Amino acid sequence: MLFDLEPDRSLTGGTWYQDQDFEASKKKVYMLFDLEPDRSLTGGTWYQDQDFEVEFVDVLNQQCYRFLQLKREKTANNTNGPLVAQRLACATPKEVRKFITDLGISKVELSEEDIRTILETLLFDGKIEQINNIDGTDMYRAVSPYFAVTGLSTSPCGVCPVIKNCSFRTAVNPNKCEYLTEWLKQNCDSGF
Repeated sequence: MLFDLEPDRSLTGGTWYQDQDFEASKKKVYMLFDLEPDRSLTGGTWYQDQDFEVEFVDVLNQQCYRFLQLKREKTANNTNGPLVAQRLACATPKEVRKFITDLGISKVELSEEDIRTILETLLFDGKIEQINNIDGTDMYRAVSPYFAVTGLSTSPCGVCPVIKNCSFRTAVNPNKCEYLTEWLKQNCDSGF
């Protein structure tokens, strides 16, 4: 049970502690020590001190995808047919959670729902697909991209916020662009 207390009330004896409400960070919330705060107060697994943990989510994304890729690679030479290989390459969120837990990369206990959230981001990125099992459970497997990413589509020009102002006749131009120059150095064999 949560209580919003007046600022001048004294809290003694170590029974209460002060917490910040995630949705209203200016509001003080007091709660008992032995209670676990609701996700609406803390922001959930993906937040630490009201800050989104980008690196943590990225690592989880990479490792979940790696697990599904490894399962797919193991079934590449399956001689029992493509449908059997497809099913063997699939994993449930419970299996992915066990893999992540065994790696020991998370300081917090991840639920199957947390793993499902990560898997959904991979699904939206087109890296995996979701397959509904006969018993109604969701399974996921890594997929090959529909088309390979070409070199030019990875250039910084594709995400440049001032691309509409870019011209050889203006101050913003390809000859002076440090991002394009760096990209060309990394991606071209022309001895830049």
